[in-house]
Amino acid sequence: MSGEKDLKELLKSMKPELNSGNYVFCQVEKLGNIDPDTVEMFFREKEAITLILKKETADVLQLEYSVVMAWITLTVHSSLEAVGLTAAFSKALSENEISCNVVAAYYHDHIFVNKKDAKKAFEILISFSN
Repeated sequence: MSGEKDLKELLKSMKPELNSGNYVFCQVEKLGNIDPDTVEMFFREKEAITLILKKETADVLQLEYSVVMAWITLTVHSSLEAVGLTAAFSKALSENEISCNVVAAYYHDHIFVNKKDAKKAFEILISFSN
């Protein structure tokens, strides 16, 4: 099951879903005693390991972060080879002064926006299906 590649179909059927909670990006040198089940995503870079986790978890672990974010999932199963989806929604968000951080996983694209911009970002993403 490789997912949808057609950009028009992806935009029309992306069905964004706003996940509950507050999320933060943190960095650590090693996972150490961090329970992987408490981490939404991690990515190893040369400089450190980036973690995306609930704000409450970061607070308990005393990890630093700079911004609290909302997490929006595009529920359409997009192909990893789809062209233009990220460009289309990031352009629409940027035209409204909304920064987005995107994680493309196997089945879905996940968009992290500043918590204060969540409602507006969600409305912009919903507008693609109209």
